[in-house]
Amino acid sequence: MRIVLKFGSGILASVKGNTLDKRQFHRLASEVAALIKAGHQCLLVSSGAVAAGLGALGITNRPEDLALRQACAAVGQSKLMAQYAECFAEHGMQVAQLLLTHGDIDSRNRSRNVHNTLTHILKNRSVVPIINENDSVATEELKFGDNDRLSAEVAILAHADLLILLTSVEGLLDGQGKRIPQVDDVDAVAKFAHEEKGRLSVGGMVSKLQAVKLAVSAGIPTAICSGRKVGQIAALTAGRNVGTRFLPSPLSPQSP
Repeated sequence: MRIVLKFGSGILASVKGNTLDKRQFHRLASEVAALIKAGHQCLLVSSGAVAAGLGALGITNRPEDLALRQACAAVGQSKLMAQYAECFAEHGMQVAQLLLTHGDIDSRNRSRNVHNTLTHILKNRSVVPIINENDSVATEELKFGDNDRLSAEVAILAHADLLILLTSVEGLLDGQGKRIPQVDDVDAVAKFAHEEKGRLSVGGMVSKLQAVKLAVSAGIPTAICSGRKVGQIAALTAGRNVGTRFLPSPLSPQSP
């Protein structure tokens, strides 16, 4: 199975929000490595560059100035990748960095090049592709969706079998605060989404549901689950009742 996993800033940053949470990286890398060793192909869409850059530049809070956020991302991207490289090396794996903009996905020639690159990387099971928006030149993630939409676009481009959005909550919650296990119609549950954001994350559940709708419309089953709870990735992949699962419509392109 080919799985795209999206890690948001809220699950990668420390409690204070201006550094990376190294324990989280080690645990998440371990869970992804276990999937790969079990025979799955995994692509990571990862935020976190701004959080990594804040600490390096001595900035406490996420800056309002867009150019300064881009500078933080430029400084933090190498630190983000170094952390992934260190964690996956413990499992005998290397990482490959792909920095994309939405224009790369929208352009037929560039998207074909991205697809070909990913195809060759995935042939080698010891290499894990780490994808992030190119925040030093693009602004969509920094202003809107914390890589949510990009993860759906990557899932479609890579012909993924599953998209998992890991966040700080256990899934989509109903009006009583209870987890909704399964959703067949994204529009029917849109009323439960709020633009609640962390100190570093942007977009909230609204942007996640927009990404979900894009993915399921293309026939890709999608799930939202907690990135702070141990074992959620393996449980979702095994079909257990965790997070919120969103099923493709019967008329979507990849639906059986």
